[in-house]
Amino acid sequence: MVMGVLEEMRIRSLGVIDDAVVELSPGFTAVTGETGAGKTMVVTSLGLLLGGRADPALVRIGSKNAVVEGRIAVREGASAVVRAEEAGAELDDGALLISRTVSAEGRSRAHLGGRSVPVGMLAELADELVAVHGQTDQQGLLKLSRQRQALDRYAGDAVTVPLARYTEAYQRLRTVTAELDEITTRARERAQEADLLRFGLDEIAAVEPRPGEDGELAEEAERLGHAEALASAATAAHAALVGNPEDPEGVDAATLVAGAHRALEAVRSHDPALAGLADRIGEIAILLGDVAGELAGYADDLDADPLRLAAVEERRAVLTALTRKYGPDMGAVLAWAEQSAARLGELDGDDERIGELTAERDALRGELGGLAQALTDARAEAAERFAAAVTAELASLAMPHARVSFEIRQSEDPEGVEVGGRMVAYGPSGVDEVELLLAPHPGAPPRPIAKGASGGELSRVMLAVEVVFAGTDPVPTYLFDEVDAGVGGKAAVEIGRRLARLAKTAQVVVVTHLPQVAAFADRQLLVEKTNDGSVTRSGVKVLEGEERIRELSRMLAGQEDSETARAHAEELLATARADG
Repeated sequence: MVMGVLEEMRIRSLGVIDDAVVELSPGFTAVTGETGAGKTMVVTSLGLLLGGRADPALVRIGSKNAVVEGRIAVREGASAVVRAEEAGAELDDGALLISRTVSAEGRSRAHLGGRSVPVGMLAELADELVAVHGQTDQQGLLKLSRQRQALDRYAGDAVTVPLARYTEAYQRLRTVTAELDEITTRARERAQEADLLRFGLDEIAAVEPRPGEDGELAEEAERLGHAEALASAATAAHAALVGNPEDPEGVDAATLVAGAHRALEAVRSHDPALAGLADRIGEIAILLGDVAGELAGYADDLDADPLRLAAVEERRAVLTALTRKYGPDMGAVLAWAEQSAARLGELDGDDERIGELTAERDALRGELGGLAQALTDARAEAAERFAAAVTAELASLAMPHARVSFEIRQSEDPEGVEVGGRMVAYGPSGVDEVELLLAPHPGAPPRPIAKGASGGELSRVMLAVEVVFAGTDPVPTYLFDEVDAGVGGKAAVEIGRRLARLAKTAQVVVVTHLPQVAAFADRQLLVEKTNDGSVTRSGVKVLEGEERIRELSRMLAGQEDSETARAHAEELLATARADG
């Protein structure tokens, strides 16, 4: 079983589709119908299932939301399945069920294997499951960046390996260059910052503050400022405790406590409770003596020294000048100094850092030049093989004389990197500009496909490119929307034949208006409106036998019952079957 076969889709309230089921073939399915019947809604629906942008304008008028549900047969163990199961999805009999709901207000919800998942998860799986191509993709192929991406994809590891190394070096170079620019362009600002930090650190170093010094000096200043009052209070308290020698008749606390202690000591042997109280009074007497001694020492040591007070206040003023600038207290000031010293070390190291970054930048530019040369060589080798393969495919698409080639060039840039002795511009993908050229017939000069290819030729180039990819980087399901635009006659037959061959190794779904293409399909689906302009369940049906001939006749001549058209339709089907 091919990984990722889309078995069916159910579409409800999307555009002109009211409620329809699209059953798809594992091989080649052609979706046909009159203009405006809703064929492109098949592509739109698949785009929603693959994480495409939700447009509320798609919701059918009168409906609250549009719903698209898909069933994709998968192989257990495939990377897409593993990622889905990691997100909580469960397989349903070997199939992965996907649904997308878009409300008329613009809200969007996605479900994968019965679990609600971000819409981005669907987009991740889409890269491995389905390749969608329409006219917008053809326009995308005209962009040089898309052409380079196509060549890189074809080249495989020969490009992706050096490109990964190049990208890593490129990102590092951007980081180094940005840091170098930041240092050099802000040199004046950084020098000013360094001067301010250096001034502050010098100011703090000159003062030499200690942690907590401001608090200690505040206490000392308070004490020195009230020295006389403190000494008087200590002397009075000392006299109250142990008496005043100048007043021998005075009563003091020590004498009274001693008397109380003697009174109890005389009778303590008669009652243990009273003995305990006597011991406690003895302890009080000892405590009174200790306090009295400390008060005496305090009064003797207290010195109302105005010079010391002046020195303390002067020191406090110096510290206050620091706290006004660098922090609320000495702890904060010293913390600022520590942080500023570290920052100053960074700033003072700029010159050294500039030298280091400059050397690294130059080394990275040299490395990028070497890697860019390797990328150019790998792309040039792959371009020859890719162009030859696409040219061969075009011969099978009724363009036997067309030739495809690639031009790989670089742009001069004195600020770029050196490749092959030249200074060239560089970017995240290397130094190469890749352009796909087409010479539609002998003698015609190769020209960019944007200028050298008609709409039909561009469609065939697009198909040829995808067929070449299918041989080197296969995708399980291909969906082409109007890839045959601008093509007719023999070229259309060849496109149908080539799509049928592609369908032998992958599922191919084509929305087409060409009977020559539809005739080669394994299954043909007709999308038709009812009388009220909507597409219902019965409006998407598989055509068999006579019904298919009638539809091919309509596509050929606009008349379902034209005998000539019927004969042509039968001939187309016979040709397709014989080719298969």
